[in-house]
Amino acid sequence: MADSLKLTVIGGGSSYTPELLEGIIANQDVLNVSEVWLVDIEEGKEKLYIIAGLAKRMMKKAGCPINIITTLDRKEAIKDASYVITQIRVGQLAMRRNDEYISIKHGVIGQETTGAGGFMKALRTIPVMLDICKEIEEFAPDAWLLNFTNPAGIITEAILKHSNVNVIGLCNNPINFYKQFSKAYNVPVNDISISFVGINHLIWITGLFIKGQARIVDILTGKSDSYEAKNIPSLGWDLEFLQSMGAIPCGYHKYYYQTDQILAQQYEAFQHHKTRADEVRQIEKELFDIYQNPDVDEKPEALELRGGAYYSESAINLIKSIHLNTKDVHTLNVRNNGTIGCLPDNVSIEVNCVVENHQVTPMQVGTVPPQIRGLLQHVKAYEELTVEAAVTGDSGLALQALTLHPLIPSADRAKNILSEMLEVNKQYLPQFHH
Repeated sequence: MADSLKLTVIGGGSSYTPELLEGIIANQDVLNVSEVWLVDIEEGKEKLYIIAGLAKRMMKKAGCPINIITTLDRKEAIKDASYVITQIRVGQLAMRRNDEYISIKHGVIGQETTGAGGFMKALRTIPVMLDICKEIEEFAPDAWLLNFTNPAGIITEAILKHSNVNVIGLCNNPINFYKQFSKAYNVPVNDISISFVGINHLIWITGLFIKGQARIVDILTGKSDSYEAKNIPSLGWDLEFLQSMGAIPCGYHKYYYQTDQILAQQYEAFQHHKTRADEVRQIEKELFDIYQNPDVDEKPEALELRGGAYYSESAINLIKSIHLNTKDVHTLNVRNNGTIGCLPDNVSIEVNCVVENHQVTPMQVGTVPPQIRGLLQHVKAYEELTVEAAVTGDSGLALQALTLHPLIPSADRAKNILSEMLEVNKQYLPQFHH
C-alpha cells in the first residue's frame, strides 16, 4: 500500500466539493487518503461547515476511514499536503453577478471566464492565488497544485510565470467531450482518443478516433450532434462553417463565433434579472438546502446543473496517474515549451499530456492552421497582458488587455468598462489602488 495522502481543498465550501469526495471514496483502495482538509475564508464559513457535515456522512456511509478536517487557517491546511486543489471564487457569486451585469450593460458579452467578466475575475483572483502559492512553497514544497479556479488557463499561466509550485490547470471541458462521444458511439471512454489544440476554454478538436478509426468527419458532416456542456447555450453550429474549419470548436467558441445571438440572449436575460449568475445563485441555494439535510449522505444529482459535471473525475484520475505513475494521457493546462509553435514558450496551453509521478509532458501539436491560429494568438495575447496587469497593478496594461480582447469592440468601450469595474471591485484590487 502506498504512503497515505493528505489532500487539501482550498475553497472547500464550494458546491462542487461533494463530487470530489465521491471520487476520493471510489478510489480510496489505490489512493490511501488519510485526511482531507477543507479550508475556506471567513465569508465562506457557513457553506464550509455544511459541506464538512455532508462529507462526514458520505465517509460514514462508505465505511471510509478518511479524516475530514475543517479550518479557516490556510497555512495549517497546506502544511505537508501531497495534493492541493484550488477552487476559489474571490468576491463570491456577488462579484460574478457584477461582472456579468456591467459587461452586458456596456453592450458586450458577460461571462465568467472570457471577455470583460473573465478579465475582471482574473484581476481579482491572481494575487490571491499567488499568495496561496507562496504558502505552498513554504509549507508543502513537494505538493502538486491542481487548479480549477477560473479562468483556469490565465490563473495557471500566472502561477507558471510567478511562482515555483508544481501546478497543473484542470477543466471539465475535455472530459465532457469524452463522456459525450462515449455516449454517442456507445463505447467505453478508453476506446476514444481526441486530439486537442488550444488554451483553456478555447480548445479545438482536430482529431477524433473511436477504436482507432478516424471519426471527426461524422461531426463535421452532421451525423452526430453529441457535444454540449450544460452551461453553454446550445445554438448548433453551421455545418458549412465547421467543414471549412476542419475542426470541432468547444462550446465556449460560441461567444466568439456567434456573438450576436449570444449577446441578444444575454440582454434579454439581463432585462429580467435572469443572467447565468442569477441562475447559479439559485442553483447554489437549492444545493446547499439539500446538503444541509442530515439524511443526505451522497452527492445529489442536482449538482450536475451547476455546469462543472465530472470535474472531480478529472482531478481524481490525474491524482491517480501521478500517484501510481501510470503514464496515462490527460488533457491539461501546462507550460507551452514549444508544444504549440505559434505561441510563446512560457504561456499556458491546454493539450494532451503524458503524466508521470515526477513530470507532466505535453504532446506535440504540429502546425496550427490559420483559421485556428488567428483567434488563438489573439486571445492568448490578451491573456498574457491580463496576467501582467494583475501582478503589477498597471492600469495601462489592463486597458491594453481588455481592448485587445476579441469581444470588446473599441478602446473607448474598454476604458469605460475598466473604469467601472475597477471601482466596483476596489476592495479586491489592492494592486490597482496603492
